[in-house]
Amino acid sequence: MDLGLKDKVVLVAGSSRGLGRAVAEEFAREGASLVLCSRGREALEAAASELEKGHGVSTLPVPCDLSDPEGAREVVEEARGRFGRVDVLVTNTGGPPSGPFESHDAEAWSAAVRQNLDSVLNLVRGVLPGMKEAGWGRIVNVTSVAVKQPVDGLILSNSVRAAVTGFARTLANEVASEGITVNNVMPGFTRTERLVDLAGAASEREGVSPEEVYRRWEDAIPMGRLGEPPEFAALVAFLASEQASYITGTSIPVDGGWIRALV
Repeated sequence: MDLGLKDKVVLVAGSSRGLGRAVAEEFAREGASLVLCSRGREALEAAASELEKGHGVSTLPVPCDLSDPEGAREVVEEARGRFGRVDVLVTNTGGPPSGPFESHDAEAWSAAVRQNLDSVLNLVRGVLPGMKEAGWGRIVNVTSVAVKQPVDGLILSNSVRAAVTGFARTLANEVASEGITVNNVMPGFTRTERLVDLAGAASEREGVSPEEVYRRWEDAIPMGRLGEPPEFAALVAFLASEQASYITGTSIPVDGGWIRALV
């Protein structure tokens, strides 16, 4: 299926590795121009180079801290300076530390809000005026299955990503008449560096091997396996397409059936 994304300008946050990197790769396959951002310059520039060589697309790597309004402003301004606009925004950040409530002090909560909520607000604030002017735009937020079915030991993620969901659902209604859609994609247990970190933390906390943690996760997934990043990225690209123009305000899981809710 041709998603009509060729020559669209797509800003993908957290795109040097993991889910963000897979999302950037999917858009590159579709021929989109890419604005890539993350904190680490070396990994980001390597990802940009690989995408350019592998798919012949234009890329703009911008190292920045998206939890800082100035960092988000910089990446949006550089995107406009290079490409003139941002058609699609994919918000994505690493998850906050795991652990129970009493293991996180006030600063840990503030840091989680800055990383996982403020970064979304900062980027949306930057791209929304241009999308309104164009009468077309796509905002896709990478959240987590934890907003639908909280995951034990992830109280920071469960709480802050739920806030992103509430923001996105409300914004979707505010901008729907202007040709802009806003959706969330909820990754389940997917084979990324983040999952390795979570398995290690659970292993240490519970006194079991990381292999046992993985086995328990897989046993809880009806498909009996972890997800792969390209499987997740495919849905993000579809939601950014013209074909998805009547889909907005949704939160869609990519989880192999892990969420047990009816809707």
